[in-house]
Amino acid sequence: MRTYSRALSVSAFALLMAGCQLTPPPTALKSTDVPAAFTAPVVDRAAPTWPSSDWWTNFNAPELSTLMEVAMRENLDLKIAAGRVLEAEASNTVAFSALLPSVNGNLGVTKRGTDITDSDSFGAGLTGNYVLDFFGQNRARVEASLQNLRSARYAETTVRLTLAQSVASTYFAILSLRERIAITRQNLDLSRRLLAISQAKFAAGVSSNLDVMQETATVASQQARLPGLIEQEREARYTLAILMGMPPEGIEIKGQNLDGLSTPTVQPGLPSDLLLRRPDIAQAEANLHAAHANVDAARAAFFPQVGISAGVTFSSAVVGTLFDPASLAWNLGASLAQTIFDGGAINARSQAAQAVQGEQIASYRKTVFQAFQHVEAAVGTADAVTQQLGFITEQERASVEAQRISELQYREGTIDITTLLNAQQSQFSAQDSLVQTKLARLNASIALFIAMGGGWNQKQSDDTYVKQLDWFPL
Repeated sequence: MRTYSRALSVSAFALLMAGCQLTPPPTALKSTDVPAAFTAPVVDRAAPTWPSSDWWTNFNAPELSTLMEVAMRENLDLKIAAGRVLEAEASNTVAFSALLPSVNGNLGVTKRGTDITDSDSFGAGLTGNYVLDFFGQNRARVEASLQNLRSARYAETTVRLTLAQSVASTYFAILSLRERIAITRQNLDLSRRLLAISQAKFAAGVSSNLDVMQETATVASQQARLPGLIEQEREARYTLAILMGMPPEGIEIKGQNLDGLSTPTVQPGLPSDLLLRRPDIAQAEANLHAAHANVDAARAAFFPQVGISAGVTFSSAVVGTLFDPASLAWNLGASLAQTIFDGGAINARSQAAQAVQGEQIASYRKTVFQAFQHVEAAVGTADAVTQQLGFITEQERASVEAQRISELQYREGTIDITTLLNAQQSQFSAQDSLVQTKLARLNASIALFIAMGGGWNQKQSDDTYVKQLDWFPL
């Protein structure tokens, strides 16, 4: 019987100790979830591994660096994300305060009287209450709030990276649109010159009015392209202004084309390293840890709460003797509270917390897989667009020369207007396609830098983080 009682006591103690400890979060990734290496073809094997945090400075675009500096300081989405970090810091302070005792003070005066007499009484006191976090519920809530704070911080970094990508891609889009507008105007001048030639030949009786009408249609086609391109450029500037936290009317861009820009590239490291270089992965991990801490808090709710309270009071009919020893009274108490019946609410909250944890496990794995996909796609796209750019550059050079030869031959009357128009259209198309492919190559580099985390490092971010709010309760 004594052996049985001892075993029962040991089991009960072990159960209590289990309730006191926070459990480690679950392992979300399987051993087969992380590949050994990325498989997409790399543009340049001599390129550095992983981008730097100021990757936009490598495009040889000083104006972009200035715009980026303003955007990182004034962007409103970034300010919203920063506010959420402050909110999470404050919530963490609230959760932390539950681990400390609460102390309240009071000071009052009461006046009592009848028709015959009246009297005064004065009182002062301090009361303190403290809930012993024996089963770890408050510690679990603090852990959840800490993880929510990490999530808010990483979300702010994700907004920052997205902002950098948007500023760079929008700036390059403006330059490409301006270059396309200039090319369209040049081609319009060419078309008008050829129209004058066809009109002169018609007046001389060496060609028909068909040549004039076909070239007139080409001029009108070029004129029709301009308004749409001009409007796209205007709207792109407005978009960039909003990204920089200013009204759309207040922005001015000096760059006119994509000439002189560099197209930097990087190569990825190991996929396992990417897990510590993407803020969205870190955010998903923090959300998972917060969900697990909520599971611990919900589990601790099954156990009783132990509290202690203490207080001192002073009361006197004369304010001058209020704090005399004879006016002092004190109290000390302890309490044990346990829910007996709540209609299954505690159990339901525990099940809900476990369900959320399961959701966050799936969300974390999905985020990791999508990150791998982004890198593979970005690396492959950069390689494909680089090859495409080489071919289109050659196409543009050849089409310009073909147009020059065709114009000479048409002047001499050795070819008809159809051959000239075909050469002219090929030149227009090749020049426009070249500008758009240059833009695609720049955007591919930007996407590659962002897919690899934009130079962010989780360990460095955590080591250098300092709370902006004064969290210490005293």
